[in-house]
Amino acid sequence: MRWDAFEGACPKIASLARERFAADEVVMLGTVRADGGPRLSPCEVDFTAGRILFGMMWRSRKALDLLRDPRLVVHSVPQTRMNPGGDIKLTGIAVDEQDPDVRTAYRTELKRRIDWAPDEPNFHLFSLDVESASFLRYGHEPAATRWDAANGFHELHHPDAGD
Repeated sequence: MRWDAFEGACPKIASLARERFAADEVVMLGTVRADGGPRLSPCEVDFTAGRILFGMMWRSRKALDLLRDPRLVVHSVPQTRMNPGGDIKLTGIAVDEQDPDVRTAYRTELKRRIDWAPDEPNFHLFSLDVESASFLRYGHEPAATRWDAANGFHELHHPDAGD
C-alpha cells in the first residue's frame, strides 16, 4: 500500500512515523543481502508525491539488495537507551521509482530539506509499499500498536502494562 493510502488506513501509526522520521531525517533500513543474510543500513527518508522515499547512492549495496529482493524493513533510530519516542517499524516492498515526476518531486524536497540534490540519473530512489506497521513504547506511557492490511489497526497487550 502506497504511503498516502497507508495514511488513510492507519493514521495513528502513519502520523507517528511521519513526525519521527522527519525529525530524525534518518532511519535504519533492513534489506536482504545476496547470500540471504540481513543488511542493516542508515538511510535518509523523505515524504513527497504521496510516497515515503529513500534515496540511495548509485549502485550502493543496499540499493542492489532492493533491486534483487524488494523486501525491506524500516526502523526508527532509538534516541536513548530508554527511547521515550518509542520504536516505529514499517515492513513492505520497495518500489524502484523511475517516474520522472516522482524523481523531480523527491529532488525538490531534498533540496528544500538539505540544500542539495543529486543529479539525474546518478542515484537510486525507492518508495515503500507498506504491508505492516507497528509502534512500541516502554516506560511510564507504554504503548503497543500494530497494523496490517488483513487485520487493520489494533492495540496489543504491552509487557509493561502490569495487568
